[in-house]
Amino acid sequence: MSCRLADFTFHVPAPAQRAVCTRRLKAPLGMQCIRSGNPLQQGRLSRQRLFCKKVSKVVQAVALPVSPTIPDDVEQRKQMCESYGFTQIGVPLPENVTLKDVMDSLPKKVFEIDDIKAWKSVLISVTSYALGIFMIAKSPWYLLPLAWAWTGTAVTGFFVIGHDCAHKSFSRNKLVEDIIGTLAFLPLIYPYEPWRFKHDRHHAKTNMLLEDTAWQPIMKKEFDSKPVFRKGIILGYGPFRTWMSIAHWLAWHFDLKKFRPNEVGRVKISLACVFAFIAIGWPLIAYKTGIIGWLKFWFMPWMGYHFWMSTFTMVHHTAPHVPFKNLDEWNAAQAQLGGTVHCNYPRWIEILCHDINVHIPHHISPRIPSYNLRAAHQSLQENWGKYLNEANWNWRLMKTIMTTCHVYSKEQNYVAFDDVAPKESLPIKFLRTFMPDYA
Repeated sequence: MSCRLADFTFHVPAPAQRAVCTRRLKAPLGMQCIRSGNPLQQGRLSRQRLFCKKVSKVVQAVALPVSPTIPDDVEQRKQMCESYGFTQIGVPLPENVTLKDVMDSLPKKVFEIDDIKAWKSVLISVTSYALGIFMIAKSPWYLLPLAWAWTGTAVTGFFVIGHDCAHKSFSRNKLVEDIIGTLAFLPLIYPYEPWRFKHDRHHAKTNMLLEDTAWQPIMKKEFDSKPVFRKGIILGYGPFRTWMSIAHWLAWHFDLKKFRPNEVGRVKISLACVFAFIAIGWPLIAYKTGIIGWLKFWFMPWMGYHFWMSTFTMVHHTAPHVPFKNLDEWNAAQAQLGGTVHCNYPRWIEILCHDINVHIPHHISPRIPSYNLRAAHQSLQENWGKYLNEANWNWRLMKTIMTTCHVYSKEQNYVAFDDVAPKESLPIKFLRTFMPDYA
């Protein structure tokens, strides 16, 4: 389950030059940003500026079809930010910049593993989770949603610890990482090794069309070929999108056929651990607290975790202006720096989730421990600030994603479901009508 954005290429001769809107001469690959002294191209730029002026009036209306072009004019860029719910939309990264260039600009200390900080994150997660269980046990029924929200967020911290272990950024001892990673994932009934194998592919092929194993947009051919499931797809990528990681979890991590022969052995061990937790843990919870207790103490926090899992993942790489590209056009530096979104959440969420939403440096190098992500992001802001996509978590950002970023389009990145299948897209129209525009 993912969000694939389109084939939308940029060419900027040098970082010092400003980007302006135009179309590439070769083929209709969507809007591109170039600057040139060529008179023919300048004529095209004049016409494109007129187009951008017209678009700027539309861009203020959230969830209306808007061009994914990143315009030159600062005011127009601000209007796009306001429309999408962003605080900054980055200038396209020049094609001559490599991922190594960006990585080399980071201070060496951000790659260093600190055992005290790593185990401190474990202490924070265990303590906050225990507090959450206590709150669930003691809260009256009308305060249970708050207790579930806290506990679901706290258990998301377990996932982030396992996430660091999978990227070899938790400990210098690989066996320790495998043990801690497996244990951290168990309360989530998430098999550690299958997730690790698939997540590595997400980092290797971030925002690559059909290859990224995180979020992808729906392909038009797929959408048209499955009329029976079309309503389910619309619901899944619309109102229920904040829980679509559950479908992703089921589809990607339990089928041995999805793994290479040399991976299957480790996958089986992880699956055995998960099934053992289900066979022992669930009956114990039910025995001590009853079926209602199982729902209160395990299932509802688990749903809270999947809310964050889905929300974090789609916000990291999904926006009308962030493209997914085919292999032959894909650029690692553009995908990792410009195709990843930094999003600020309320501070208590970031503490419990160990700053996983400081996500751009994590895509520059997954070896950066979570406790060093803020220092790494500060360095990126100093050296590459104008290329970064940044947002604060808000209603408008979520509305943009849930009502606009649906079916893959080569020219526009996305086409909304209600443009493709208006009669079947009442859930999307409902969201567009009733979700707040507050940013």
